[in-house]
Parts: sequence; C-alpha cells; structure tokens
Amino acid sequence: MHVITLNCGSSSLKFALYRVADEIGEELVAEGAVERIGQPAGHLWIRGPERRVLRDARGDYPQHTAAVAAALKELEELNLPKPDAAGHRIVHGGPNYTAPALVDVSLLSTLQGLIPFAPLHLPIEIQGIEAVAKRLPKLPQVACFDTAFHRSMPELAQRLPLRRSLWEDGIRRYGFHGLSYEYVVEALGPAARGRVIIAHLGNGVSLAAVRDGQAMDTTMGFTPTGGAMMGTRSGDLDPGILLYLLRDRGYDAAQIDSLVNHQAGLLGVSEISSDMEALLHKRESQPSAAQAVDMFCYHLRKHIGALTAILGGVDTLVFTGGIGERASSVRWSVCQGLEYLGIQLDVKRNDSHAGIISKPGSPCAVRVIPTSENLIIARQTQRTILLNPSVC
Repeated sequence: MHVITLNCGSSSLKFALYRVADEIGEELVAEGAVERIGQPAGHLWIRGPERRVLRDARGDYPQHTAAVAAALKELEELNLPKPDAAGHRIVHGGPNYTAPALVDVSLLSTLQGLIPFAPLHLPIEIQGIEAVAKRLPKLPQVACFDTAFHRSMPELAQRLPLRRSLWEDGIRRYGFHGLSYEYVVEALGPAARGRVIIAHLGNGVSLAAVRDGQAMDTTMGFTPTGGAMMGTRSGDLDPGILLYLLRDRGYDAAQIDSLVNHQAGLLGVSEISSDMEALLHKRESQPSAAQAVDMFCYHLRKHIGALTAILGGVDTLVFTGGIGERASSVRWSVCQGLEYLGIQLDVKRNDSHAGIISKPGSPCAVRVIPTSENLIIARQTQRTILLNPSVC
C-alpha cells in the first residue's frame, strides 16, 4: 500500500509518500512541502528518500486547496507510485474521536462543528481533505487526530474546574501533539512500560505523562495555547489577566488571540525572536534572550515535577521535537535540579545527541527520540484501511 500523508499548517503544507507493508514496515518514497501559502513567492519542494531534490518550484498558492492540488500534480508528474490512501493530521477530534477514522460525510460534518474549538487549524485541514477528494475522488482518506492519544486520560485529568454543564458542551482538557506521542511510544517499544514523561519541544510545546503506553495527563488543555511556555504562545495564564485586558485595557477577542498565540512565549519575553537557536546564540550578549531561555527551561522543569507526581515517579524521560532533539543546552538546563527524581545527564552523551543521554546506571533513563508525525499518520492510515476492506 502507498500512503500519502498531509499535514496542513497555518501557512504551509508538509506531505510525504510512503510504501507501507507488514513485512518491511514503512519506506519513504518522497517527502516535500509547500511553503508561504497565501503569501507572494510560494515555494514547493520534493525530495527523495536520500534527500535528493526531485522538484524545486516557485509559485503563488493562495489557499491550502491550491497547495494540495499542486503537490499532488507534481507527485504525479514525477511518475511516483499512485497513492492507495491519504492520511491527514487533524488537530482536533473533539470528545468522541478516540482513534483514526475514515473520512465520510458524517466526519466532515463533525469537523465543521468543531471549528470553534480550533479555528486556526480545522478550516485549512478540511480544505486539504476536500482538495484530495476533488483531484482523486475515489481515493480513501483517513483522519488522524492529534487529540486521540489523550482520550485515555482519567476523567479527573480531563475535567476543568467549571460548571458540569460545560463538560457536556465539550469544554475539557483535550491535549495535543498526540501523533508525536504515539510515535515515541511505539519507538520506545518495551521501554514504554512503566512511567514515562515525553517532552515535545518545538515552536509548540507540551509534555505528557504516560503509564504503560497509556496517556495519564498532559500539559496542553482545551486549546494548544495552554501548558508550558512556547515559541509565540503563552502557555498557562491566570484567566484574570485576560479579563483585566478585556475590561480595563480595551482589548477585544482578536487582540487577546494575537497576544497569547503570536506575541507571547519566547518572542514576548525576549522581544527578539521565537526561535530557540537564535536566542541561544544571543543569550550571552542580550539579557532578555537569556531570560527567555531560562524561563522556558524553568517552566519545563516545573511541569516535569508535576507529571512525575501524577505518575508516582518516573522511569524514562524522552525529549523530542526540534528543540528537544537538537538543543543540548536546553536539555541540560531543564534537567538541572531534577537529580532527586533520578534524572542524571551524561555531558558527552547529551552534547553528542545520543539516543540515551543519561549517566549509566541512572534510576531514570533520559532519551532523545526524533519524532515523525508523517510516519505515524502513514501507519494509522494503513491500519484503518485494513480494518475497512470495503474501501480498498
């Protein structure tokens, strides 16, 4: 089976074509992206499995519909294998979707109803599904939900301390980055048994407490804005701050949204950049850059302590995501002061980004695992198709 995976971001589309078979696992055929969607001078590129450039094109892609259509057209013109199914990363599945699902009229209707829960993500993800259906109308499509992994959390972890009627309205803690967490759990294999904390650190940041492969708690809540400090997102805030800004400072909903999602986090504190690499280069000369990095690590340390309390201890700590995989100094700073939890890093292993960066014999194994949301989408899509042979 050949599966094309699609991951629609706010101004980009990431896609990949995999050959998926039980006897070989997954083989990457090609991967690519369309960048600067909705902006002048868009960029479409496609690479082969050995990073050989197959396409490099410039153009205007006004919407994700056009970007998906262009990506599918370029893949066809390269004479690559035709996909047997398409898998989509869907940020929000609401309270009911606990597993990937075939796309049909009912699912699309549900997603339309969930748009208020994720207004920045779901409309463009629906565009992606519709664009595939228009170009390849007989191709089965699968929705892979970022929230599904967390549906196994106990109700105590999902509930918010609000009126019970709001729970019935779907206002609860959903958690996100679930596709990344599922990939890490599968990559851990037997090491996923026991008490595991996974730190997904990229422009978006969240942590998850996992016991024996099942989600027990996570830092993000009703939206991807909550939890730990991020690149441009605030993470958790006293809701009274937002009420004060609305009532006494004249902010409206759009300004609040811009503040907490686009002007906060590393960018807001540093007033320099949301990019961790840039801040690490400037922290010796720019006090605000150093403070932003220190706050970021402080928040992570605090959340690791809280999730350890939920699990009753920690056997494995995993760093993943762009920052988690590449920023050794951030990993080191986060883990300082956590020796009482059995977390002890080895300097050389950490600096070399080894798979295991903890000292030999440490009570808690600390690992670095590069994540692959595209790969887990391909796996979920294949499994879902095989469970529904009538669509093959």
